[in-house]
Amino acid sequence: MSAATDQVIPFAIKPLGVRGRLVRLGPVVDDILSKHDYPDAVSALVAESVALTAMLGTTLKFNGKFIVQTKTDGPVTMLVADYVVPGQVRGMAKFDKTKLEGLQAPKQKELLGEGYLAMTVDQGQDMERYQGIVPLGQNTLAEAAHTYFLQSEQIPTRLRVAAGPMLSRGEKAKHWRAGAILVQHLPNEGGVSAIPEQMGDAPESFVSETPEDDNWVKARLLLDTVEDHELLDPTLSSEDLLYRLYHEDGVTVYPAIPITRHCTCSRETVEAMLRNFPKNDRADMEKDGTIEVVCEFCSTPYRFTPAELE
Repeated sequence: MSAATDQVIPFAIKPLGVRGRLVRLGPVVDDILSKHDYPDAVSALVAESVALTAMLGTTLKFNGKFIVQTKTDGPVTMLVADYVVPGQVRGMAKFDKTKLEGLQAPKQKELLGEGYLAMTVDQGQDMERYQGIVPLGQNTLAEAAHTYFLQSEQIPTRLRVAAGPMLSRGEKAKHWRAGAILVQHLPNEGGVSAIPEQMGDAPESFVSETPEDDNWVKARLLLDTVEDHELLDPTLSSEDLLYRLYHEDGVTVYPAIPITRHCTCSRETVEAMLRNFPKNDRADMEKDGTIEVVCEFCSTPYRFTPAELE
């Protein structure tokens, strides 16, 4: 059995012509959030975006990066999460504290507001980037992802995402967890990647007229029975969760992909960035004879004296 933590498990329900992925994140997402002092509502959004990014990023068949990003007019103005092959994730958020404090028990749609969700495949230097963009339109992250699959891929898709803090018996500090599960209907053997070679945008008015296959209806209805606590429960193995859902038709589980936290910042890259600023601009950044830059993802501070940057 696979421990229900920090992994993505690909699976298939072959009699139904369905394949999917299950994400269970524990210490990784808790470590990401521990670097910040986000309100719980913002932490939940970051955790969900990291789980969604890990789930989709693990479909990449080449060395590269998969990025999920939102930009909105809501209290949480931006979310960024990225996945780097093989199995490295990070995430961060920007939010308006005043707007956030004006909301009582805000729901995800209120936090995000109007804006867009962008999914980007970055294959590295000298390679083309592919991007799909869908409007959030007062939707949750999961609902916006559904819109993406409908418009850009036209593959029947269902997914659930959950995140939340957990408090173990005898512990005072809470630990964050996140989970996500996705199924797609691929009636023809093989199918296509969850991330297409050409990530594009279909018209917003696009609606598939293909009648739903009975096997697909069964698969998605079973997925809809998943409870948030099942996705987050560290004592429930990924295999047991999948068996609960699809034991009647049989589920094939493939090797798990381990997930770790990463950050691309370093003293060398920050120093190189600062050297690109004009001397007058660097002088404006000085405080008590020191220039400090804090990484937005991992909150690591980097301090330089002006002499070091000459």
